Amino acid sequence: MVVSGGCAARQPIRHLENPMSKTPIAWMLAGLFAAAPMAHVAHAQESRAQENRISDVSETEDPHLWLEDVEGARALDWVRERNAISQSHFEAQPRFIQLRDDLLAILDSDDRIPYVEKRGEYYYNFWRDRNNERGVWRRTTLEEYRKPSPRWETVLDLDALAAAEEENWVWAGNSCLRPAYERCLVNLSRGGADATVTREFDLPSRSFVEGGFQRPEAKGGLQWINADNVYVYTDFGDGSMTEAGYPRTVRQWVRGTPMSEAEIVFEGRADDMYIAGYHDHTPGFERDFVSRTLAFYNDELYVRGDDGALERIDAPNSANKGVFREHVYFELRQPWEVGGRTYAAGSLLLADLDAFMAGGREFQVLFEPTSTTSLASFGALKDHLYINVLEDVKNRIYILTPGEDGWSREPLQGAPGIGTVSISAIDADASNAYFLTVTDYVTPTTLYIGEVGSDPEPLRQLPAFYDAQGLAISQHFATSKDGTRVPYFMVAREDLDLDGDNPTLLYAYGGFEISLTPGYNASAGRAGPARVASTWWRTSVAVASMARAGTRRRCRRTACGPTRTSPRWPRT
Repeated sequence: MVVSGGCAARQPIRHLENPMSKTPIAWMLAGLFAAAPMAHVAHAQESRAQENRISDVSETEDPHLWLEDVEGARALDWVRERNAISQSHFEAQPRFIQLRDDLLAILDSDDRIPYVEKRGEYYYNFWRDRNNERGVWRRTTLEEYRKPSPRWETVLDLDALAAAEEENWVWAGNSCLRPAYERCLVNLSRGGADATVTREFDLPSRSFVEGGFQRPEAKGGLQWINADNVYVYTDFGDGSMTEAGYPRTVRQWVRGTPMSEAEIVFEGRADDMYIAGYHDHTPGFERDFVSRTLAFYNDELYVRGDDGALERIDAPNSANKGVFREHVYFELRQPWEVGGRTYAAGSLLLADLDAFMAGGREFQVLFEPTSTTSLASFGALKDHLYINVLEDVKNRIYILTPGEDGWSREPLQGAPGIGTVSISAIDADASNAYFLTVTDYVTPTTLYIGEVGSDPEPLRQLPAFYDAQGLAISQHFATSKDGTRVPYFMVAREDLDLDGDNPTLLYAYGGFEISLTPGYNASAGRAGPARVASTWWRTSVAVASMARAGTRRRCRRTACGPTRTSPRWPRT
């Protein structure tokens, strides 16, 4: 058998998407696992040619301080030397060439699912393969996308652009102005760095706009307000970046004026992490917001009025908060005592925005966690909300519908009983249609399209790498010494005799609040029937995902420690 498990509590949470969810705020790390202690970084806004002070710690206290200079020649040379040692070691292994070729075949395979995003009448995709190493931004129609081999229209060829401009461009995303979707802000980075450039792009002509909005290389971004205004948060020179190296101000930039003359909308403190702004383009609910991130899971959100005044949404900084249509939502990381009631950590609350800003504290609880459930994600359709609940390490999708008595809740029609499932709206302004991505231990990742009220239909599926006929997935529970029921999955032959004497492969994982959810494992299939005598495979393959959803706790030996074959765990 194979038993895999993890004592982590829950999946990373995905939320209602807003423009800020795509803001790159990942920390840059120098080298490969540098052994030196990490010092506090203070980024000076001077030219690269100057010697910048990179830490409050002296070189006497930390002889490896030079590794903090992530773009310094000495640090990069050190990384290259270590890379060369590792590369030569692995390239000398007998299986290296075959493994490299297998991985390249997978990465370059046309069998991958080309996930798309709807904008106007087109569905957009960014695609990389052996012929497009840097990638191509392309689009098609839904009618074409339903076909086995859609006809794609190239919007921007990044390989051609990089060659023409002699730049090492890496795609860093884009945003397009609603509702026409004719102008876009394209983000590019040199070599995949956190720092990016932003350039205005015209979709009808498929070309960059001469004299359009263009942001020089820095950490930050642009967000559309309207055709002639954008929010800009970037490096404006001395004092404009936080000590963490990210934008300290957000400004409104008017077309035809220098970026340096953009008017300051909000200025954070030097010890903040990240300041940004965005405009909500939802028809009938257009609003402007400023986001102030003080630290990870510590942020403030402000509504910007027509007069430019900012009003803070008064909620705990630890809560994930946002606005959609007439609602404001709060996903709690900590308990919140408000309005004479205490709401549990992990809850999802909804309130009327205008009433909340006026002092009202009446909430509808859309989700409240239990000992076996946690919220994985949520989002909006035209007439509904959806929540993705992790229940005993299985995804459950529920559709919420507003009514006179609040929000009713029904399971999504046609969703699987066991598996890892994600859902996203196709066009929340226009329809209740959605994309559904599904996988489990014996089913390759499958993309479905559906609409609330009917069963979803499959659009794409990754290839199968082994014959899963006769295999069945079941879920069981092991009881820890402290009484915790730890869920795990078993994949075995349908006619397996559960006598406790079956050869078993065990797998477990736990950490970083990430649960190990059911997923297709092509390598397990290949290692089984294809390359082994497969006695164990014909007998059973048990794959366990052990995770206690909704709670953080330390790994206990009974759940995560060494496990012998033929485990005799109590099953319920």
